[in-house]
Amino acid sequence: MEATSMNRLESRLGGVTIDGRPHQLSAWAVVGLRLLMGWVMVTAGWGKLTGEFSAYGYLANVDPASPASGLYGLMAASEPLMGAVDVIVPVTQVLIGVALIAGAFVRLAALGAAFQMVLFYFGSWEVAGGLVNDQLVYAAVFLALGAFAAGRILGLDRYIETHPIVERYPALRYLLG
Repeated sequence: MEATSMNRLESRLGGVTIDGRPHQLSAWAVVGLRLLMGWVMVTAGWGKLTGEFSAYGYLANVDPASPASGLYGLMAASEPLMGAVDVIVPVTQVLIGVALIAGAFVRLAALGAAFQMVLFYFGSWEVAGGLVNDQLVYAAVFLALGAFAAGRILGLDRYIETHPIVERYPALRYLLG
């Protein structure tokens, strides 16, 4: 195989084709980013699990200008829902982080992380500082990790994809990568 075809990005969407040739160190950058974001999620979730965490204060005090303020206020007013949120947020953060670090089910983890970041984005509505904040950037980074199939680069997804169950149920490939 010639070098130009081995290291190439190409996509066609809506009649538009884009392509490029990333640097040979791009794979290392993707692995580094995956590990870094995995660590961010593990430590965020672990801190919540081992400390005193409640999402109530966050949800009850969302900026009224946020499109989600009404929904978040309703969530904060429901004790059973708050109990679930207080478990779901830290546990999923730890699981997402572990999956990213291991490179296992990276697309599923990245999608879950991006979804969580978008929810946090609406909760941290700071239009005075611009529409782009940390949570929106994190969401984009997680989506990029899924798009790059970051788990196939020095990750377990590369090996999980060879398991016979993936051949039997090819849709599982959408969760891997």
